Amino acid sequence: MRVALFITCVNDTLFPETGRATVAVLERLGHEVVFPLEQTCCGQMHANSGYGDEALPLVRRFVRVFGEAAYDAVVAPSGSCVAMVREQYPALVREVGDDELLQAVTALAGRVFELTQFVADELGVRDVGASFPHRVTYHPACHSLRALHVGRAPLELLRAVRGIDLVELPEAESCCGFGGTFAIKNADTSAAMLTDKLRAVLDTGAEVVCAADNSCLLHIGGGLSRQRTGVRAMHVAEILAAREG
Repeated sequence: MRVALFITCVNDTLFPETGRATVAVLERLGHEVVFPLEQTCCGQMHANSGYGDEALPLVRRFVRVFGEAAYDAVVAPSGSCVAMVREQYPALVREVGDDELLQAVTALAGRVFELTQFVADELGVRDVGASFPHRVTYHPACHSLRALHVGRAPLELLRAVRGIDLVELPEAESCCGFGGTFAIKNADTSAAMLTDKLRAVLDTGAEVVCAADNSCLLHIGGGLSRQRTGVRAMHVAEILAAREG
């Protein structure tokens, strides 16, 4: 299968190791991974801040860059950005009444997947050949959970990792408080939500907290670091790519 990697802004700028891990997992499973160089922001930040008109050129660019029939699938290590493409793109385009663009967006959206959703649900794979002998807990990011309905896919993949001690996160489905610009516009509320999430993580005794979105991990990992907890924040892709021991 020929897969296009949609890296996303946060990963490209701050977490390049997540992109490399995504490629490693997909190539290990026998797929050809292509990185379209013209890709840029999906426009989620603009749309979520009320700037739908400013997001539309980015919608058109995404369709132009990733809409090639040569790609069997477009995969991103981010449920948040995939939810933007699959859920918000059609809504934005309907508002301006561009039927041609809506047709293109609808056709493309069905081929865009979050990484764990793609591996577990589309490919039907659980064991990706990973080994990670550490105590790990998993935080389900809101967009993956509520917009994409990814469900158990990340946990099923993690359970198949050799040596892992996967422990349940208390009140796992509670938001970490990041929410993109929410954390900036509602800083006090965001900080309170983060405090609850950090307490839950620490109660597990985990060495590592993982998620399928680095936006959440940026928030959670920052809190863990400031408190000098020693707990690492890692993207699920990095654990699935690992071959420790």
